[in-house]
Amino acid sequence: MNKYRRVFLIDDDEIHNFLCESVIRNHQFAEEVYSFLWAEEALKALSKIVEEAPENFPEIIFLDINMPGMDGWEFIEEYRKLPKELTEKSNLFVLSSAVDKKDITYARSLSEVRDFFSKPLTTEILEIISEVYAQE
Repeated sequence: MNKYRRVFLIDDDEIHNFLCESVIRNHQFAEEVYSFLWAEEALKALSKIVEEAPENFPEIIFLDINMPGMDGWEFIEEYRKLPKELTEKSNLFVLSSAVDKKDITYARSLSEVRDFFSKPLTTEILEIISEVYAQE
């Protein structure tokens, strides 16, 4: 499995983030994993990286859709404002328990979103990302 340097998890469910971190670490998918319970916090962290150390922009971002405060759709709107040269090198995946086909279709229609996966994060999802998206 390919090893990424930095992964961001954005989900308001602390237990889900803990489980995702465990799956990522157990399969040596990434060197560093950062979890955010609030999309606003993740955007602040990304903006700080853009300002201070663009080379540290995460290669993978897992984003939940249904969150209090700023939801996943609003996050994507703000994410679009970040420098394209960084966001184009990053893979943004929606990882959600949303089952509404409209949400899935809409997520996959957005140029910023590489794919939509249903929770929970599994080894199979990590393998798909490593095999399909690492070569692009």
